[in-house]
Amino acid sequence: MAGLRKNAFKAGLKSGTLQRGLWCTIGDSLVVEMCAAMGYDWMLLDTEHSAMDPITVLPLLQAMAAYPVSPIVRPGSLNAPEIKKLLDLGAQTILVPMVNSAEEAAAAVAAVEYPPAGIRGVSGLTRATAFAEIPGYHKAARDEIALLVQVETLQAVDQIEAIAAVPGVDGIFVGPADLAAALGHAGEPSHPEVVEAALDAIRRIVAAGQPAGFLSADESFADRVEQAGATFVSRDIDLAALKRGLKARLG
Repeated sequence: MAGLRKNAFKAGLKSGTLQRGLWCTIGDSLVVEMCAAMGYDWMLLDTEHSAMDPITVLPLLQAMAAYPVSPIVRPGSLNAPEIKKLLDLGAQTILVPMVNSAEEAAAAVAAVEYPPAGIRGVSGLTRATAFAEIPGYHKAARDEIALLVQVETLQAVDQIEAIAAVPGVDGIFVGPADLAAALGHAGEPSHPEVVEAALDAIRRIVAAGQPAGFLSADESFADRVEQAGATFVSRDIDLAALKRGLKARLG
């Protein structure tokens, strides 16, 4: 019989270990497999801002499975049926975008927990259960599921402490692009005002006892985020890295 798969990313969150990741928007299993072999601690499959959906995520999870990298999946929204499907397909870490309040954070927690604690629907013959080969999966699954929520609006930033206090939230990610737009600097995620707001949010998350996450291809910004206490950080996006590399070859 198979055993419940350990979530190394969640263990890293608990230990406070810095975990470096890659943001993935290319829905190709060969590209994902190549990146999975590079040594990242985690790779995020983004269905919110890409052509991916739960069905196209499945072969990407399968491509990553042979490598010591933790997959994270971002659903398109706080959508319990979509989150349920991603969990059944084997995702163990979910990043829910646009969480603006403690109430929404609690709804996200409920979406990843089985009744009576939550509302996740029960199915036995899924990839998550190793097709019914993991004894006691439904009682133990939450131990290895990490629920991350994303704060990226002024309302959410105002509510950081309340969101951080919601039982079952395992980490908080600060979204720089939407935060920049909220501050009047759309398309300028490294604007000085955005940098200061993001660093303040990171410090408040850490002070509230939660792991903090961030994404920035701006190396200086990413350095400052880590210095502020963020422990799961991505410094690149697969599509941006591809474009950058190809343009550099043109000279």
